[in-house]
Amino acid sequence: MPKAEQWIRSLRLEPHPEGGWYRETYRSGGSYDFNGRAPFDGPRAYATSIHYLLKHGDRSRLHRIHSDELWFFHAGAPLEVHIFPEQGEHSVITLGPDPDRGEVLHGWVPAGCSFGARLPEEVEPGSYSLVSCVVAPGFDFRDFSFTGRDELLAAFPLQRKSIEALT
Repeated sequence: MPKAEQWIRSLRLEPHPEGGWYRETYRSGGSYDFNGRAPFDGPRAYATSIHYLLKHGDRSRLHRIHSDELWFFHAGAPLEVHIFPEQGEHSVITLGPDPDRGEVLHGWVPAGCSFGARLPEEVEPGSYSLVSCVVAPGFDFRDFSFTGRDELLAAFPLQRKSIEALT
């Protein structure tokens, strides 16, 4: 089985601003013209896709985007995707190959939620998780913002450990 560095090299992944490694693999040729309708400030591709890899000890820092994001597990250790909605309760999707352990091959994060990801604490050093993410309407860095630690701690005080680990 390939190691993280082999995937990074063979898939030509680059460092992602939120943490981890990524490469855009698809951007639709067509786009929606939102004509300035919130929350978008211009046209967006119908959909985009990336490969995304987190190594043991890495994290996807808590952030928001204006679109739904689908996550698909490919290889390696399980990956926890923590979701903090504007209204409601914190939830975790564990992407992985073992449904008997509550892992799923596919999950999604609704638009506007704060979310971040990391490998579970109990995985072995040297572990990694390789996933793909599909965003619709397509991802644009103009729609991306990091979520503040204090803001989330005020709204989700029982999730302090996860919030501190992901900010």
